[in-house]
Amino acid sequence: MTVNRAGTMSRMKLYADGPARRTRQMLGDVLLVLWVALWIRLAQVVHDATLALATPGHKIEAAGGGLADRLRDAGSAVGDVPLVGDQVRSPFDGAGRAADQIAAAGASQVAAVEHLAHWLGLAVGALPILLVVLVYLPLRWRFVREASAGQRFIDSSADLDLFALRAMSRQPMHRIARISADPVRAWREGDPDVVRALAVLELKEAGLTPP
Repeated sequence: MTVNRAGTMSRMKLYADGPARRTRQMLGDVLLVLWVALWIRLAQVVHDATLALATPGHKIEAAGGGLADRLRDAGSAVGDVPLVGDQVRSPFDGAGRAADQIAAAGASQVAAVEHLAHWLGLAVGALPILLVVLVYLPLRWRFVREASAGQRFIDSSADLDLFALRAMSRQPMHRIARISADPVRAWREGDPDVVRALAVLELKEAGLTPP
């Protein structure tokens, strides 16, 4: 929504009045949504596929942790043997610590794979999306801004004078020459046909139709 000088609300214009251009804009918006959805889905697939590489790490972590627990239980059991309990228990405790290191290595592998999956999925999805969004959205926003502002000035044929003046400063010379051999003079004299023809050039570019 935009606000005019009188304080009244003016509807934001998202699409052109011309059917061909309006269809292209709508199709572009739909394709943008589909493009974003596609790459989000592909990013999720890559993320899940990469996470599958962590399966061996989970198994190593679980096996190492389970082995360490059993070794410590065995060490506790033989530690109660009179006289030689401490000596017999020591190898079990050492093996338990070694098993803990194996479990830690598995956990470290899992963390590394999860980190890789996160950033790989983000890169796969974000780069194509940003590439299209950074090109397409500024163009769409430029149209919406120009069309929304322009439609506030089209209340009657008298408003075409503004667009005719704008056309003479912005439109290619060969287009203006096809309308009049002396467009500035015709505009100053208020020639309705020339003014309207010049205004139509500018209005079409803004996606608007003359009243």
